[in-house]
Amino acid sequence: MTPERLRAFCLEFNASVEEFPFGPETSVFTVLGKMFALTALDARPLTVNLKCDPDEAIRLRETHTAIVPGWHMSKRHWNTVTVSGVPDRLLREMIEDSYDLVVAGLPKAERLRLDRP
Repeated sequence: MTPERLRAFCLEFNASVEEFPFGPETSVFTVLGKMFALTALDARPLTVNLKCDPDEAIRLRETHTAIVPGWHMSKRHWNTVTVSGVPDRLLREMIEDSYDLVVAGLPKAERLRLDRP
């Protein structure tokens, strides 16, 4: 997946926006102010930090060398994924799961507004 496709995919989700709270080189994708993906789109190799269920995070790390505990994040809830090291389909699923986990933590009224009960 290219940096452009990664950005476009992250922005496809309801109410998702790209912000730059850590400087212009770091894209932070949020939903209603809560982060679900963090990446430096110009970095080589391209990596992205994604929120993950703790048990699933461990399983993914054990089965994919391109997935490691989240860099500068909670190692229990975040993974850092080297984009070129995983299939696009898996990466898309992980991004969607990250978005869904963040949305699940929002108040019910906001979840319903996002069409994610």
